[in-house]
Amino acid sequence: MAAKKEKVIKWGVVTAGRITHTFARDIKHCVNTEIAAVASRDDEKARRFQLEHSVETTYDNYQALFNDENVDAVYIGSPHTFHFEHAVAAMRAGKHILCEKPITTSESKLLELMSVATEEKVFLMEAMWTWFLPAIKKARDWYRSGKIGELIHLKCDFGYHVPYCESGREYDPKLAGGCLFDMGIYPIAFNRLFNASAPKEMQGNIHRAPNGVDDDVIWQLKYENSISSLHTSFRARLPNSGHLIGTEGTICIPDFFRSIECSLMRDDKIEERFQDHRKGSGFEFQIDHACKRIRQGETQSDVVTWKDSLNFLKDIETIRQKAISS
Repeated sequence: MAAKKEKVIKWGVVTAGRITHTFARDIKHCVNTEIAAVASRDDEKARRFQLEHSVETTYDNYQALFNDENVDAVYIGSPHTFHFEHAVAAMRAGKHILCEKPITTSESKLLELMSVATEEKVFLMEAMWTWFLPAIKKARDWYRSGKIGELIHLKCDFGYHVPYCESGREYDPKLAGGCLFDMGIYPIAFNRLFNASAPKEMQGNIHRAPNGVDDDVIWQLKYENSISSLHTSFRARLPNSGHLIGTEGTICIPDFFRSIECSLMRDDKIEERFQDHRKGSGFEFQIDHACKRIRQGETQSDVVTWKDSLNFLKDIETIRQKAISS
């Protein structure tokens, strides 16, 4: 008997910006899924996106895309403060959701998204693509199997120089501007992958741009037997690496947020090295996962769960409350 053919998941894309272009390039490395439509308030951007990625349909408003019966799922790449309204509107139209990080700007809004997803019986996931990368998964396997012994220190940073522009998306407080939401969520998520429990103590420092939004944040989390040191910045390009330092070895992950490799170190020597040979940028792994869960009729991921997304937001709020401003 012939195997049952998998359903082709057709995506609608919200906005035609940089990150949605990455999504469109990487979906070409996935099976049984494609982009059916793109929506942008900028018609010229939508047309360029359509031509570059061979997308059949364009819309100049988002609700029209949500109402498109040819669209099964929606990838939301709009600014942070619009995630909530776009996700609710799309889910009310029966669409599954993969939403860029942070999925919302508050715990209360995320709880409402979870309620809508449950009510509408649709899939909802935050696009924490880093957790799906083969190198990150290999690092976690090494850690869980005891390859570095007991974890005593986790180090992670993520930052790029973003010139100050008060009207720019990154710095605009009306768009939840600031490096903590924009880039800091990456080291927050990296730390949560290896430290699932809440820390016993947190201390940190927030440097603020002229308009008051955070543009450099460094913080330290103390656990029962380990410490995590994390840093994010718009002021400078940081090493952007992740390190897990244990009693018996160290795991090093260059460019952890998009990592293609990781190394297991003992006594200054590489004991084991892993490299992936992916064809895309890395979004393809989360896209394949989302499509699989949608076909299975699930409402949430078993990798990036709703609880995980709530924890990311809790960590951001804790840092904002307890870190000292300078």
